[in-house]
Amino acid sequence: MKKLILLSLGLLLYNFVSAQNQTTLKIIESAEYNDEVTANDILAIHTTSTGFTGVVRDSKKDILFDIFDANLNKVFSKTIDSDRKETFVGEVFYGDEIKFFTVYAPEKTERIVYCHTFNLQNKTATKEKLFETTVEKSQELFSGGNKRQTSFAMSPNGNYFAVATDNIKKNANSYTVRVFNASNLELVFEKAYQEHEERFFQHNDLAIDNDATVYSLGKLYIKGRSEKKNGEANYQFVLNKLSQADTNAITIDLAEEHILSLNISMVSNQLNLLGFYSEKNVFKIKGGCNFIIDMDAFAVKSKKIYKLPIEIYEDLYGEDKADNKKDKELSNFYVDYVLKDTNGNTYVLAEAFYVTQTYVSTGYGVTMVTTPHYDDILILKFDAQGELNWGRSVFKKSTSPSYNAFLKGDDLHVILNSGKNLLEKKDGRTKVSKGIFESSALYDFVYTSNGEVSYNKIQDNSGNTYYVPFYGTYENDTFIMTSDGKKKKQFMILK
Repeated sequence: MKKLILLSLGLLLYNFVSAQNQTTLKIIESAEYNDEVTANDILAIHTTSTGFTGVVRDSKKDILFDIFDANLNKVFSKTIDSDRKETFVGEVFYGDEIKFFTVYAPEKTERIVYCHTFNLQNKTATKEKLFETTVEKSQELFSGGNKRQTSFAMSPNGNYFAVATDNIKKNANSYTVRVFNASNLELVFEKAYQEHEERFFQHNDLAIDNDATVYSLGKLYIKGRSEKKNGEANYQFVLNKLSQADTNAITIDLAEEHILSLNISMVSNQLNLLGFYSEKNVFKIKGGCNFIIDMDAFAVKSKKIYKLPIEIYEDLYGEDKADNKKDKELSNFYVDYVLKDTNGNTYVLAEAFYVTQTYVSTGYGVTMVTTPHYDDILILKFDAQGELNWGRSVFKKSTSPSYNAFLKGDDLHVILNSGKNLLEKKDGRTKVSKGIFESSALYDFVYTSNGEVSYNKIQDNSGNTYYVPFYGTYENDTFIMTSDGKKKKQFMILK
């Protein structure tokens, strides 16, 4: 009996230790810093080519702008008053500047959009009114429940940025794109599109090229706003092309696919419209899809549909169960990152997100507790021709936004917190979660260009500063993330 217990402990230890490699990234921690105003909600973080890192944070009454030098010592700080009716809606970054956008709602129908320009080189922060408009009945100006920011886009050369807004009225649906000169914030042009008395357009993604031509992608519903009618998709995807001189649109027809949303990836002289499809409904996933658009002809060049690779099911269910599960559709995944490497490959990462509600006794009665779940991650790699190269997944459980991702060389890095020891289960799966009494650790999951994965530990969090990868940024071959601010305020750099 004693030998059996020792053998079991030995096997358990092997399951833990076999997954523990040390990251090959260089780790640097900054000195601690203090705040005059408490604000832990990070809205934007970026690093310039000269090594200055800008952080924009939000408190109840203020917006904080901080600049840190190459050694992550704070060298500048400015606080700007904000109103409870002023809300962060997006940001873009190019060169030395973070452009940070807020919308102010002084009245039920009045909306004012401001652009805060945060120059990290000159150590200045300014606020200018970008435009104002009206809405009906407290209508949202910026739509979309997507976890990714989709209403703002910067041109690759940094000369222009585009803003997409909803202008839904009582008797008509209407949408507007505004293009601004990035250096002086002057309006280059404004175009309304998809104006219709009955059909509703749901914005998915936005892109702008170096010639200030804007591409707005979304769903155009056929009747009402339901996703299905008689079992068929009740929508078409529409790609709108808007320039100062013209407005065009093409329809991306579907066969038996149901697609929650598509995301734009600009590669050379074509657009890849990437996403996940289902044969049942938009909240499930059967595989990945790519609609390739010829930008010169502005036409659908090809449509590619791929079932999820078997490796995804092996990662989620184990090798023995993967064959039986490969026809199972996955649920509740939302795209977080669309990353492109220097060879034209595109990586799409999506995370399972859902909410559960349970009743808990308080001693004085019963209250409902709402718990968000940020679970498994899906990864698909498409090559420059739009073909699916490979797919993997992360078997994960969490109740908070927990990961970030970036491309360094030919490798994809997924940075996340998990339990102190990753659990390698007997069926071959590696489970990413934290037990009730288990301490946590920070990990670097590395995927090679061929989809092979290694699980590398960055640090044990016990006794160390706890860092939050979700609030991180990757620029100039360097990933920077901040601490949660509960005990220490620091940064970690991964090079």
